[in-house]
Amino acid sequence: MNNKHNLALAEQYDQKPLIETSMLPEVGASQWHAFLTLGFSKTARGTVLKTCDHKGPLYVQKPFYPEGRDTAHIYLLHPPGGLVSGDRLTITANLAENTHVLITTPGAGRVYRARKDKTLQHQITQLNVAENSLMEWLPQETILYPNAHTRLENRIHLADNAKFIGWEITCFGLPANQEDFAQGHAEQGFEIRQNGRLKVRERLVIDDSSRTVFAAKAGLAGKPINGLMIAGPFDLTHASHSASHDELIDSLRKHCAQHNSVSGVSLVGEYIFVRSLHHDSEQVKQLFIQCWREIRPALINKESNEPRIWAT
Repeated sequence: MNNKHNLALAEQYDQKPLIETSMLPEVGASQWHAFLTLGFSKTARGTVLKTCDHKGPLYVQKPFYPEGRDTAHIYLLHPPGGLVSGDRLTITANLAENTHVLITTPGAGRVYRARKDKTLQHQITQLNVAENSLMEWLPQETILYPNAHTRLENRIHLADNAKFIGWEITCFGLPANQEDFAQGHAEQGFEIRQNGRLKVRERLVIDDSSRTVFAAKAGLAGKPINGLMIAGPFDLTHASHSASHDELIDSLRKHCAQHNSVSGVSLVGEYIFVRSLHHDSEQVKQLFIQCWREIRPALINKESNEPRIWAT
């Protein structure tokens, strides 16, 4: 983390800076315009991280292969730990044909309180998945601090026979500190296109004109944690496939019924959606992991193999 960013975090936390201001030149407010672009290819050694271009604090460790060389597990690192006013982070993963990549994070992401000018805190995730490839996007939760001013976008582009499993778990405010998201602005988007055609579009906007959605029964029902999991596309062209998918959905609904949350499962087109509202982000993550264990073999014919970082 550089000195400017250090001061920005301290300012937004109302904490003493970790360095003395007299050590710094006179500069404007800190902000990162950072990117990370990953390129994966299939070689004789399996799925390999072929290219890794980055600017700013985003980076990855070397790929891990707990499932063998065909599946690369990637841990996305962001040492500053979150977004401050003016930050713009762009994460791109390009999967070549016949590759399989699972990306997760070692800890929660954070969007800190915005400065008084409410400059946008913006993160874009772009996942491009070529033919016969598999992308699993399974980050830890994102915490939106009160008074954050953010836009978080997920854009997934799938080619023929490409598959996707992903989730986002969002915590509005700081429930453990009894701080809700009574002030601030948040926009979230989740979009999936296949061969350029729009298949899934989810959008949530929280601002002063829509904040009643937190209490509404048709909204977040008073729960600060909002979880969304999407998997697909499933092949529904054959009756036998449809029957097996009905069984999968019934099983997923049983998990939701046994979970102490407001949760549900639906099939929209060729995609399965799991939604969950709760007071505890860890509980939502555990529900999604249970669902992932069943969805994964049904969609990509592979048993689940949890990233080791989840156990730390």
